[in-house]
Amino acid sequence: MTLLTRRDFLRNSAVAAAGIATLPALAKNWYSLAAAEAPGYFEREFGMTDALCRKTLAEALSRGGDFADLFFEHNIQNWLMLEDGKVNRAYSQISLGVGIRTVKGDQVGYGFTQQLDEKPMLLAAATAATIASGKATQPAKAFTQLRTGNVYPLDRLLSSVPIDSKMPLVQSLNDGCFTRSKLVSKVVAQLHDEQRRILVVTSDGTKAEDLLPRTYMAVQVLAEKDGRRERAMWNQGGRRSLSFYTPEVVDGIAQAAVERTLVLFDATAPPAGEMPVVLGPGLTGVLLHEAIGHGMEADFNRKKISTYSTMLGRKVAEPEVTIIDDGTLPQYNGSLNFDDEGTPAQRTVLVDKGILASYMHDRISATHYGVQPTGNGRRESYQHYVQPRMRNTYMLAGTATPEELIRKAGKGIYVQDVANGQVKIGEGDFAFYVSQGRMIEDGKLGAPIKDVNIMGNGPKMLANIVAVASDFEMARNGPGACGKGGQSVPVGFGQPTVLVQSMTVGGVKT
Repeated sequence: MTLLTRRDFLRNSAVAAAGIATLPALAKNWYSLAAAEAPGYFEREFGMTDALCRKTLAEALSRGGDFADLFFEHNIQNWLMLEDGKVNRAYSQISLGVGIRTVKGDQVGYGFTQQLDEKPMLLAAATAATIASGKATQPAKAFTQLRTGNVYPLDRLLSSVPIDSKMPLVQSLNDGCFTRSKLVSKVVAQLHDEQRRILVVTSDGTKAEDLLPRTYMAVQVLAEKDGRRERAMWNQGGRRSLSFYTPEVVDGIAQAAVERTLVLFDATAPPAGEMPVVLGPGLTGVLLHEAIGHGMEADFNRKKISTYSTMLGRKVAEPEVTIIDDGTLPQYNGSLNFDDEGTPAQRTVLVDKGILASYMHDRISATHYGVQPTGNGRRESYQHYVQPRMRNTYMLAGTATPEELIRKAGKGIYVQDVANGQVKIGEGDFAFYVSQGRMIEDGKLGAPIKDVNIMGNGPKMLANIVAVASDFEMARNGPGACGKGGQSVPVGFGQPTVLVQSMTVGGVKT
């Protein structure tokens, strides 16, 4: 077999992508998909044999590290954007490389290279090895292929879909927005797809290979009425094939975006102050993720940064509150067959009926606490080291109805969606902009609201949840990603309607 250099491979990939853009839409090719999903992709395409992997791991352990791993990645991303009725931007991004990590205690040495050749890989491994200074240790003599289920099956490789099959999708999204209201004056539509291949090889003998898809459609709508302008957006996606975007799905995205825009013409700012807040189902789970979830990532607790660092086994919420972090939900953004350390995905109960039951662990934190990893070791790319990160984080349903929670609130606000949040991860202090919501007056939903922030403290908010409804919902937004330590990874979140006894609302003074 003739091996290609990285430069030749990427150049040939770009030529192939350009060529396929001129082809008519292809029928499903089951043989090609099956062949592409077969183990051994990085060996077939780049010559990454077990012998070379073992040699590289040995170099990473040459100064006495406790553990080492290799993280290979080949990622192809495409963007297609429509503005002013025309597709005016289309571009691709291809990345290829390997990250090499050496672990000594709770310290990490890291090196990476874009060249999948022996010499640069050994140099990167030598860089990672400098975290230790002792006698060399040896990697496993053989590797065992990790076998898992697949929570994001494809009906076709995303890289095999030509651009002329994608253009009608964004055009239909654009047209669906304009036909819904004469007030719509501008539409910006986008389609994104990502095909990410990874291979994890560990010094203790695990070899794990995966093909991770990710797609989303997004649209921003600008409307004008009586000299005023309002804008809003909507998106949908996940770890899905492009065939997911049926006419019905595209039409639903357009409808939601237009409705969210037009309601803002009737919205006003609510009064400011402390008041009950009802968080609606699904999208407001981002508050759970940002203000509470990060505090349950084990590295913050191991370093005594998080409020929850001394709370394991103790009450943090009322008994009706159970919070899960789950990598096994089919086709959601945070779903994984295994994490970026080769640990199979699982469902982890963080808060069990009000009691803090577990943190989210990678290998390092699991060793520190004397527990098993939970499959939360994640990284943005081969250029980044592993951190404990959330996957799909959500609160289980309760027993009340949403109407009961709104009646119990009496007077306050109902939050449908939030955006532009700021969070202090250690303390859990947060502020979020309410992009969609309503007043609650006399126990009923009232006028729509805008230009309002909600502020508070995550652990206090968790403790102040006094009722949980039965209408659990996962957010289906597409571009959802989480930032931490300079890295961004796809995540999912959700919750039922919940009543928070008191939060600070930054509206207008009365």
